[in-house]
Amino acid sequence: TSTDQLKTFTTAIAEAQTADSKAFLGFDEEGGRVSRVPDAQLKLSPSLSFGHKNDPGLMKEVGQTLGSISRFYGFNMDFAPVLDVNSNPANPIIGDRAISADPKQVARLGVPLMQGMKEEDVVPVVKHFPGHGDTTVDSHVGLPRVDATKAELEQTELVPFKRAIQNGAEMVMVAHILFPALDQNRPSSLSKSVMTGLLRDELKFDGVIITDDLVMGAITERYGLAQAASLALENGADMAMFSSPGAYASVHKEITARIKQGKLSAADLDQKVGRVLRLKQTYDLSQTKRVDKYEQLIKQVKAVESDMRR
Repeated sequence: TSTDQLKTFTTAIAEAQTADSKAFLGFDEEGGRVSRVPDAQLKLSPSLSFGHKNDPGLMKEVGQTLGSISRFYGFNMDFAPVLDVNSNPANPIIGDRAISADPKQVARLGVPLMQGMKEEDVVPVVKHFPGHGDTTVDSHVGLPRVDATKAELEQTELVPFKRAIQNGAEMVMVAHILFPALDQNRPSSLSKSVMTGLLRDELKFDGVIITDDLVMGAITERYGLAQAASLALENGADMAMFSSPGAYASVHKEITARIKQGKLSAADLDQKVGRVLRLKQTYDLSQTKRVDKYEQLIKQVKAVESDMRR
C-alpha cells in the first residue's frame, strides 16, 4: 500500500529467518503494466518501449535499475525478464511486456537485461517458458493452446530462452500453456516432456525451474492445487508457485503422500533442493546488500527513461 508498508513487510520476513537459511524474496517487477512497486516515480516503461531502441547497453542499464528497485524494497529476486516473443497481435496478456516481435532481438536484448539484474545481486527469473507470445487466451483465465510444430517453436519461442541459458540463466519460470507438439495432454508447467525433456535434456538447463502461479484459471479449471503442485514437482519443476493463502498444509500433505507412494523419489527431491541451495549460495540474499537512497533511485529511473526517449 505504500513504500514504508512494503519495506516493513520484507524486513519482517528477513528478520524471521535464521542466519543459515536465507529465503528468496521475489516479486513481479517488469515495468509497464506489470509492476508491484507502490511508488509511481519508480515505475519503468514497458519492455517493448526499451526494445524499440535496440540497444543492449541500455537494456543492461534497465536490468540494473530493476535490480536497484528490487533491493530498495527488500527483494532479492525478480520474476523478469519476459523472454516471450510478441508474435501474435491478438495476444491478450503479453503485448508490450515483450521486448520485441523478433525472436533474435528478444534474445539479443533480453540477455543484457538479465545480466544487469544479476549485477545488482538480484536473481532474474526468465519467463514464460516455452513462450507465451503466440497465445490468444490469458492463462489467468483459461488454458491457452499453441499449435505450432516443434520446428516452428525452435525458430521463434525457444530462441531467446536458448540464448539466455547459454549466457548463464539460473532460474526459469514455466508457463501454463498446452503445446500439443510437445505434450498433447498436460500444460507445460505440469509436463515432463516440456520441463525434463525439452528444458533439461535438450536445452541443458541445470538451474532452478519454477512454475507460474498454479492458482490461475489455466490450472484450477482442471486440477486441484495440491495435485497440480505434486505433478509439477514429479515432472521436472524444482519449485511450485502458488498464491493461495493457507494452502501450504494441503500441498505439503499431498506431496508427502506421493513420496510414500514412490511417485517422487528421495534422490529427485535431493536434486531439487540442491539446485535451490546452489542458487542461494551464488547470490547475497541478505538485506545488508547495498540499497540505493531514494533520491538516487529516482535519478536512475529518470536517466534510463531519458535514454529510451532520446
